[in-house]
Amino acid sequence: VQLQASGGGLVQAGGSLRLSCAASGRTFGSYAMGWFRQAPGKEREFVAAISRSGGSTNYADSVKGRFTISRDNAKNTVYLQMNSLKPEDTAVYYCATGPTNTAWVHGYDYWGQGTQVTVSS
Repeated sequence: VQLQASGGGLVQAGGSLRLSCAASGRTFGSYAMGWFRQAPGKEREFVAAISRSGGSTNYADSVKGRFTISRDNAKNTVYLQMNSLKPEDTAVYYCATGPTNTAWVHGYDYWGQGTQVTVSS
């Protein structure tokens, strides 16, 4: 299984970015997808997750109302639309796949390589 995350970059506070994660190696629509992030010196934390069909989503309180997770099972891709970005959103963002859309980091069995998001003030 391979997950390729992309779309990170440098953006000013208040701006937007859309992350993508392309998956290959197993039936994409049979697994939930999640996004996590890790800032320097901090543990990896949950951002958002989406069920296999896309009918169920969940978010960390810190991103609710600003971030939206979605998936296109025909394209084997999951997205994270990030709006109203804040400097505290700066981190490496990772996509992951697993059996359920849990917020638990150990609930995912495959991880992408990460993409850097930097929000300047």
